[in-house]
Amino acid sequence: MEKSFEKNTFIKRLGTILHVDLRRMFTTWLIYLLVGACLVIPVLILVMTTMMDGSETVNKQTGEVTVMEGFDNVWEIIATVPQSGDGQAMEMDIISMCNINLLYFAMSLLVCFFVCGDFKSGYAKNLFTVRASKVEYVISKTLVCLIGGILMIIAFVIGALIGGAIMSLPFDPNEIGASFGGLVWCIISKLLLVGIFVPIYILISVIIKNRPWLSVIGSAVVGMLLFTMIPMITPLNSTYVNALICLIGALISSLGLGALSTLIVKKTSLI
Repeated sequence: MEKSFEKNTFIKRLGTILHVDLRRMFTTWLIYLLVGACLVIPVLILVMTTMMDGSETVNKQTGEVTVMEGFDNVWEIIATVPQSGDGQAMEMDIISMCNINLLYFAMSLLVCFFVCGDFKSGYAKNLFTVRASKVEYVISKTLVCLIGGILMIIAFVIGALIGGAIMSLPFDPNEIGASFGGLVWCIISKLLLVGIFVPIYILISVIIKNRPWLSVIGSAVVGMLLFTMIPMITPLNSTYVNALICLIGALISSLGLGALSTLIVKKTSLI
């Protein structure tokens, strides 16, 4: 009898490495630590800022009085509605800084330690020898890290709901010039925006390889350059246009930077 061998196609190889990467991510403490922190941090921010709302601090040298302002609405920790005139859109305060946009920095920890760990431990070299190609590796890492980043965003939104309920903050976005439809598109845009940052962090990780902390620093520097872009393209009054912009950006970033990451892995040493 002739023995028939099942063809090892690209899809099957990708499915295998994707299964391994998912198992590796969800059997490590890092993903649970980051998702747990994303759940707790908005609760702490809303509780502390609401309790300190209206409190005054005096600069002993100048005598200047600063009044602490907290969140007036739960959804302000997710995004804000751009203000027109007098440069108010660029004003930096606790509301514009302590919100969900900070998670795009935290995602660099997940991506860099996950990817750099492969090179540091020698797993990547062994993987390329016996199982997968560089293309499959980059695609798998991108998809798995996207899942991790999306879980962080979802956890933060849930934490915001819990914190808002604890401090009895209003949940109506109309009070701050938005709508429930805009809120939904805003959250969708935030989720799609993960697809822009993750490929950037993967690219930096495969360049630096076995030094995760150095790759985190490099990712943070790049993230700072893009930070002001986030509130502009994902405001609280977003529409399908904002989501479409984020989707196109995610596709371009994933395909373009993914191809560059693959080329770098092919052309450089794996240790």
